[in-house]
Amino acid sequence: MQKSLFTKYYSICVSIILVSITVLGVVLLLFAASYFRNDRYTAMARNLQIASELTVSSIREDLMAGELYIEPLDSEYLQIYYEILGNGLEADFFLVNREGELLICSEGKNCVHQNYLIPTEILDGALGGIYQETGSLGGIYASSMFTVGIPLHYGSGIPGFIFASSSAEMLNSFLLEIFRMFLISAGIVLFLSAVIIYFATRSMVKPLRQMAEAAESFGKGDLSRRVPVTEDDEIGRLALSFNNMAAGLSNLENARRSFVANVSHELKTPMQTIGGFVDGILDGTIPPEKQNQYLRIVSDEVKRLSRLVWSMLNISRIEAGETKITPVDFNIVEPILQTLFNFEHLIDQKHVEVEGLEDAGKVMVRADPDLIHQVVYNLIDNAVKFVDEGGRISFRFEVQGGKTAFTIRNSGEGISKEEIQRVFEKFYKTDRSRGLDKRGVGLGLYIVRTIVNLHGGEIVVRSMDGEYCEFTVSLPSGKLPPAKKPESLPEG
Repeated sequence: MQKSLFTKYYSICVSIILVSITVLGVVLLLFAASYFRNDRYTAMARNLQIASELTVSSIREDLMAGELYIEPLDSEYLQIYYEILGNGLEADFFLVNREGELLICSEGKNCVHQNYLIPTEILDGALGGIYQETGSLGGIYASSMFTVGIPLHYGSGIPGFIFASSSAEMLNSFLLEIFRMFLISAGIVLFLSAVIIYFATRSMVKPLRQMAEAAESFGKGDLSRRVPVTEDDEIGRLALSFNNMAAGLSNLENARRSFVANVSHELKTPMQTIGGFVDGILDGTIPPEKQNQYLRIVSDEVKRLSRLVWSMLNISRIEAGETKITPVDFNIVEPILQTLFNFEHLIDQKHVEVEGLEDAGKVMVRADPDLIHQVVYNLIDNAVKFVDEGGRISFRFEVQGGKTAFTIRNSGEGISKEEIQRVFEKFYKTDRSRGLDKRGVGLGLYIVRTIVNLHGGEIVVRSMDGEYCEFTVSLPSGKLPPAKKPESLPEG
């Protein structure tokens, strides 16, 4: 079964806390055990020092035998002292000679040491100043004990040793209490942490779930879903990027639908015209004397379809990056003059005056001549279509900062402020242009802007209602060709 991101993240966090608590508990118990053991050793060593001072004051040395001797009455007093010192620590205090034989024990007749000798290695360890162990004291005890031993200094010698032993079971009881308290505290912490992590993880994963649900909606065609952005963190920025992507997809889908609708509209009208007139000729509805007239209309519509197809092919190649530019230095005035010559008949029909080319000279740009010729043709085509009767088309050239700009202005109605922002959109045609432009499909200016951008240039449109409309194209400047040297005249 596939785990969700919430389950994985929640499990990982809880596991980390559980492992951390376990490690913390082990370390705590180790430190607690070490602290308890050292505390017991320190307390017993302190009381052993007191016992040593009391014992030294009761020692009698038998000069004849040269052995450690304590009067019986003093032995009874020392046993009582040992018992008092041991009761506070729940420990046995006992005195042995250099051979490890028991002399005095706080337990009296119940002392377990009287039948054993303290091992030599333990006595040797006590000679160093203090002996500590947790064990059975060489097998004397049946269970583990804390044992501390110190030498008994008398004069310049060490006639014996004093030991104190207490049960190590106290450590187990102490650790059990510590563990019980830690377990209760850890359980409370783990429970609170699990609850906090649950809600925190749920809150963190919620935007991801919303994005997953929105993505599923996108797959079903619904691009209206958006993810709420509530935080300014990584997930918040991811949600914002997701919403931007969704908006982009929505715009792209709207553009696609608009493109399909526009193409369908542009194809439908000429095809209906062609089909209707051809059917009329075939079935005899159109008389023979008028067939040529309608065949010319069919020819115009076929050319219109051809222009549409070529325009869309150009757009596809440019947008796919298949159109490669080959920039060269050339005079932009030349394609302008060639294009004007192609429109000479229409210009004369409208009695249009052309200005600005008389003193233009050479205006050099660095661009692809074929692509820029399309730009010039489309702009002049628009200017000729929409210039008013008896109006004028003017040209202006400017070179500044490594850029060469040329402006084409036509007098006439111009473009409204509402429509000027959309003139470069695919298939966009103003209501006025739909009425005047029977041949256009609304792709010319889009192609113009795409080609200009491909060259790293810029195109700007300006207009004033009822007065003029102008387009300014800015391209990289070119270099003038070197001047030719005059040919020398033959001698004689």
